[in-house]
Amino acid sequence: MRPLTIDGAWLHEPVVHRDDRGAFHEWFRAPDFLTATGAPLELAQANCSVSRRGALRGVHFADVPPGQAKYVTCLRGAVLDVVVDVRTGSPTYGQYETVRLDDTSRHAVYLSAGLGHAFLALTDDATVIYLCSTGYQPEHEHGIHPLDPALGIDWPDEAGVPLLSAKDAAAPTLEEARRAGILPSYAACRPAYAPTP
Repeated sequence: MRPLTIDGAWLHEPVVHRDDRGAFHEWFRAPDFLTATGAPLELAQANCSVSRRGALRGVHFADVPPGQAKYVTCLRGAVLDVVVDVRTGSPTYGQYETVRLDDTSRHAVYLSAGLGHAFLALTDDATVIYLCSTGYQPEHEHGIHPLDPALGIDWPDEAGVPLLSAKDAAAPTLEEARRAGILPSYAACRPAYAPTP
């Protein structure tokens, strides 16, 4: 695993073993994860999302605490996965990083609690699974509009016009969310990234 440019996010690039039977890879190894991130992955919920080409999901994040860390990979098809720093006071606040997740590279992304997450399905039946450190708690869940011009996420044209849920289409901009006081703070998130004793 290697760190991305946004503190609290990592990319796992597994070795994929291919032969005439198909392929095999290790998409998660607890010791490697602990070495890279300094903390174990707590698992409370596993989600699976199947999306048609052009479906845009996110930008989603949870209150900290409790926060929700995610370990994400794409089993079928391809998505553009986006990590957004929505933590006030962070040196990379308002910035984002993109990673292509697909059924060829088998890459995975880990987002620590407090980071925003979104993805755009680049193919039909794009199947994304993610392991979550806490279960879904609607009262702690929030979103930022993924097409917020201030974020300026460079969504590729190859997927066509983005298809958003009604909830995501009604989400506030990053600035509106900041003014409403719903964004997590970098200071509150940092202790969660520290290694456990």
